[in-house]
Amino acid sequence: MMVYTKTYEAPPVDRREILRYAGVRGDAPEIEILLEECLAEAMDKLTYKVCYGEFPVSFFDSVGSKGLKNHLEGCNKAVIFAATVGIGIDRLIARYASVSPTKSLLFGAIGAERIEALCEIFNKEYGGSRFSPGYGDLPLEFQKEIFRALDCPRKIGLSLNESMLMSPSKSVTAIIGAKNEDNRIFEK
Repeated sequence: MMVYTKTYEAPPVDRREILRYAGVRGDAPEIEILLEECLAEAMDKLTYKVCYGEFPVSFFDSVGSKGLKNHLEGCNKAVIFAATVGIGIDRLIARYASVSPTKSLLFGAIGAERIEALCEIFNKEYGGSRFSPGYGDLPLEFQKEIFRALDCPRKIGLSLNESMLMSPSKSVTAIIGAKNEDNRIFEK
């Protein structure tokens, strides 16, 4: 199977979503000022990379996930992808963990919003909703198959440890079903 890589420009930032991820409710002007400082520090340290490939639905036959089977119902192909915003945000989270826990929390929320924004852009380009390992009855261990199929470490610098944690941490793997008539997802 052919694996593609793509680098994106930074998607628009949703500050309200970042604050939601940080657990901020209501007006918090001091936190909003701190958020702006964190965004200024983080933006040039983020990368927006995706690797992906088109796979036959039969690739998932041995998985045994009813949820994934339902997700791929009526699809003739599937896109498997891995996305990351890079290690820079992890370094900021770690750097501020003991010095400024609030900043560390905000950097974590920024990373969460950034990876979700990247996944949304990719989703809009290549199909419908995504289904990730760990959702419903799709075992988290299916990450290993995704990493093998996409060669994530070599393609986008994304690794997986024995506990199924990805590094960089602000990363996502997922499957998108495709229901197109000509049986092609990508322009070749």
